[in-house]
Amino acid sequence: MIVVVEGPSAAGKTTWCRRHFPGHVVGEYQPTGREPVGDPAAQASYWSAVNAGRWAAALDQERATGLAVCDSDPLKLHYSWCLAAIGEGPAARFGAEAAAARAAVAEKRLGLADLVLVTLPPLPVLRRRRAGDPTRRRRHFDLHARLSEPLEQWYRAWAAVSPGRVVWQLPDAELPQPGARPDRYDLAAFDGLLDALPPLP
Repeated sequence: MIVVVEGPSAAGKTTWCRRHFPGHVVGEYQPTGREPVGDPAAQASYWSAVNAGRWAAALDQERATGLAVCDSDPLKLHYSWCLAAIGEGPAARFGAEAAAARAAVAEKRLGLADLVLVTLPPLPVLRRRRAGDPTRRRRHFDLHARLSEPLEQWYRAWAAVSPGRVVWQLPDAELPQPGARPDRYDLAAFDGLLDALPPLP
């Protein structure tokens, strides 16, 4: 089974993954400072390759241990959509990344996780956790905090299209056990997600 853990910056994703599933975690992407900016085609190509690499790592982890727990979604398409939804990114970037992601899913280089755990703590909790973690700078915290609402919209659309896939908490005990879903590379499910999203401004 491939599990994704999602939420805004300082939501506690990394801490939860490491505490409950050491040895199963596929780490989140670490910025390099060399990510392309401003060219939607270049951004789409870059992020498609990054995300496909994380999906491949999840498959490797699943083969080795039976379970992969991804600290943030390898699909990661929600990020450019959320930026566009709050007016901080162009819709053209999301369009280019959606096309690249769809092609990667069709080629089975990128897939749809079997289970998504979403945590959306309120802003005061996020600020408190940020202040209590001196090991991470979180330079874009304020921007990322604004993405909570569209992030919820994204995964509510996903929950409507794919019932049972999204769980709105990080469980303290055992994970739900849906097992590997047969639609990891289902383009109809991918298209259904995009169609279920609210229109961008």
